Amino acid sequence: MREITLGQYYPADSVLHRLDPRTKLAGTLVFLISLFIAKGFPGYAVATVFLAAVIIMSKVPLSFIVRGLKAIVILLLISVSFNIFLTDGTPIFTLGPLKATREGLNLALFMGVRLIYLVIGSSILTLTTTPNQLTDGLEKSLGFLKKIGVPVHEIAMMMSIALRFIPILTEETDKIMKAQMARGADFESGGIIKKAKAMIPLLVPLFISAFRRAGDLAMAMEARCYHGGEGRTKLRPLHYERRDVIAYIILAVYFVLMIIMK
Repeated sequence: MREITLGQYYPADSVLHRLDPRTKLAGTLVFLISLFIAKGFPGYAVATVFLAAVIIMSKVPLSFIVRGLKAIVILLLISVSFNIFLTDGTPIFTLGPLKATREGLNLALFMGVRLIYLVIGSSILTLTTTPNQLTDGLEKSLGFLKKIGVPVHEIAMMMSIALRFIPILTEETDKIMKAQMARGADFESGGIIKKAKAMIPLLVPLFISAFRRAGDLAMAMEARCYHGGEGRTKLRPLHYERRDVIAYIILAVYFVLMIIMK
């Protein structure tokens, strides 16, 4: 469970860390959209170069970023297997009643790369942005929705808290698993049904702990007279710098290039 990097913040002195959170939110959105625009090797090659450049600029160790992919291995295998064996086309080999096709293999490759890049791209956002910065960036970016009565500050706060709770709950899960294993619990052996039943002693205390932490957080916010974002000032107001303008230009060039590559 410690392998999940989404929601964690990695402190470093990099250009990416110093960017305005609104710039990073826009960049993440553009990158995720571009992955669905790309349809072939040229598009994914450009996306790979762009992602590699972002990782280098973030100064976050590649091993730390890749570690987060272990959490989606099962989902990745299921997605790849379904595309290989359930796509019509030129057969390559058969495995019992299942038939692998060339078109399915090609589609599975692109789907697998897309899923990996989605996770890495989202992880870089949280690894280079503190929860407070993320909240301020979301609130500022979605500020126009206040005119139609949307509680932007509350939504941004909930999303930030949810991301902040991911590493906390993973650490809590790890502690509970070790405690249960010390008492003789077995989470590894047996089939899928047995493993699912073995998770019950883990999920119950985890949910209790999550509700307790949520209650403590609510009480702490009430004790500090927190009443939402109306009328509140910022310790560090957001403002764009020259590096943010350059980042937006690079994003625009990248997005246009991805559309051309389509």
